[in-house]
Amino acid sequence: MITGKNNFLDSILMQRRILLYTTVFVCLVFIFSSNAFAQAPVYIDGRPAASMRMPVKDEGIIVRYGNGPDSCDAYGAREAVVNRVGDTYYLFYDGAGKDGWVSCLAESRDLKTWIKKGAILTLGAPGTKDAKSASSPWVIKEKGIWHMFYLGTPNTTKLPNRIPSFPYLTMKARSKSLEGPWVKQYDVTPFPPKAGSFYEVTASPGFIVKYKNEYLQFFSGAIQNKEGTKRTLGIARTRNLDISWKIDNDPIFPLSEQVENSSLFFEKKIKTWFLFTNHIGINQNREEYTDAIWVYWSKDINKWDTKNKAVVLDSSNCTWAKGAIGMPSVIKAGKKLALFYDAPGGNSISHMKRNIGLAWIHLPLQIPGQEQ
Repeated sequence: MITGKNNFLDSILMQRRILLYTTVFVCLVFIFSSNAFAQAPVYIDGRPAASMRMPVKDEGIIVRYGNGPDSCDAYGAREAVVNRVGDTYYLFYDGAGKDGWVSCLAESRDLKTWIKKGAILTLGAPGTKDAKSASSPWVIKEKGIWHMFYLGTPNTTKLPNRIPSFPYLTMKARSKSLEGPWVKQYDVTPFPPKAGSFYEVTASPGFIVKYKNEYLQFFSGAIQNKEGTKRTLGIARTRNLDISWKIDNDPIFPLSEQVENSSLFFEKKIKTWFLFTNHIGINQNREEYTDAIWVYWSKDINKWDTKNKAVVLDSSNCTWAKGAIGMPSVIKAGKKLALFYDAPGGNSISHMKRNIGLAWIHLPLQIPGQEQ
């Protein structure tokens, strides 16, 4: 009788353990899946949204506007692009200064403490294509020369903000050093906007990579009509950085995707390209703004699928910005991927008074939803 009773109790305890382990397992599955999947926002105009997420840890603000040399960033700092030479990181960023928006430089050894060097580009003379802004530069080195592709425009909004406005043009400069001096090449037109194309009002620079025997540039294109502005990314190609580029006929995403700006990273362990970009959202007042950083992934750098995307940073996981979150750029730093972005902070969606933030993503990158 005692043995039978003990067996009965053991059976009950075993069932309870199984129930407990099952419950814990289900909870863990839910926790991990909730990190990869989230409820996608519903936009008032029906534009696409992303339901998956990529884990990221936000560090917060690392570069504040307002104290750059010669008032170069008196009214804002945004659109950070980082390059590394030796032990030094070189940060190009758009400074909203006393004369307009131009590219500025800051340097660091640890990505957290930055020394501002001031403006590296100047506004063009009246009548030139970069007379009102010379900003947002992307660079690549070839045979000892750094080639810069920057945004120029002859148009801005009114004083005091002077926010660059359409058309956004890709312009060229070169230097032997990231610190400059940079020599503008007005005789080179990389790729101008084209009527009737997906880059009708914008053909602005983006991430550049040498792939096989040619250079690819993931540039921003946009059209504007009575329905508003629609944005996407395209690929421009060249084998010579000092001549015009050839643009693929079709963008990599449909215009309805509403994305702009690009920064790519290749994860060797899974042989996958990851493209970080800004998503343009819209609020209840029908105001458009960059509401998130998204990431797309593909095994083929020339072919991308809108189904393969996830949110990286938005109001839910940024520690200091709950409104606009600006242009992303990424660079490997040790065992992590550093993600730079800009924002005005709080609930603001303003282009002005922005600071530059930093977030971290663990390496190797994994495809959202397929984490191990």
